[in-house]
Amino acid sequence: MANGFFQRRSGGRAEMAFVDHLEELRWHIIRALLAILVVAAIIFIKIQWVFDNIIAGPINQNFVSYRALCNLSHWLHLGNSLCLPAVSINMQTTTFGGQFFGSFSIAFVGGLIVASPYIFWEFWRFVKPALKPNESKGTRFVIFWVSFFFLLGALFGYFILGPFTFNFLANFKVSALDTVQTKPTINDYLDNLTNLILGCGIAFELPVLSYALTKIGLITPSFLRRSRKYAIVVILIAAAIITPSPDWYSQTIVFIPLFSLYELGVFVSAKVYREEQKRENEEWS
Repeated sequence: MANGFFQRRSGGRAEMAFVDHLEELRWHIIRALLAILVVAAIIFIKIQWVFDNIIAGPINQNFVSYRALCNLSHWLHLGNSLCLPAVSINMQTTTFGGQFFGSFSIAFVGGLIVASPYIFWEFWRFVKPALKPNESKGTRFVIFWVSFFFLLGALFGYFILGPFTFNFLANFKVSALDTVQTKPTINDYLDNLTNLILGCGIAFELPVLSYALTKIGLITPSFLRRSRKYAIVVILIAAAIITPSPDWYSQTIVFIPLFSLYELGVFVSAKVYREEQKRENEEWS
């Protein structure tokens, strides 16, 4: 399979040996890593500002999402239903190098997210020569859409899921007494925030995934429509887990974008399926 892929990249001719293709892939990876490191270096230089104004945002009561949700709640005449309680957390580190190495983690993940469009473009440059002309024709703006949905998901995880998640976890008490206090380490907080942002970034690639899987014939729009009722149940459960608050307002805020992504995936799949059917009919005629 690997040899077939590399042969297609060279147009079916033995122009490049297997090792040459690996060498080319290596340089794509190196350039992507350099982009990450450049952005990471800039973030590391400004690490204190980045931490105070960006990283610690979801646990800061003055965070824009808290104000926006509360204003939305009042505008919808829902009282304080969406006004999340204050988050009071004093993070700690259990090692001398905890803050120092945590800064490296912040810089690298930040570099990965900011440089993601360039990373996608580098890998696309490696994969594109393997596509046939008719396959390549339908991939216009692919880097834009992959980057758009990834960054949109990252923003959703940061501005929406972050405040809900940390607010719930910080205020959850296993005992009515003050015998247990939440004092997370900085690494624990960074791990949770990174998982939320990157996890949502990947999850928001659903429309792109629907496009790709329909293009290669693994799914059809009818399959996605038949699976809609199961998708709704899964999304509702996910929304309930993400927003443990019993009111339906906060759960709806999470449910709507996730379900909209699924419906967008159905729409994209249907469009690609029609185009593939039309192309096959033209080839047979």
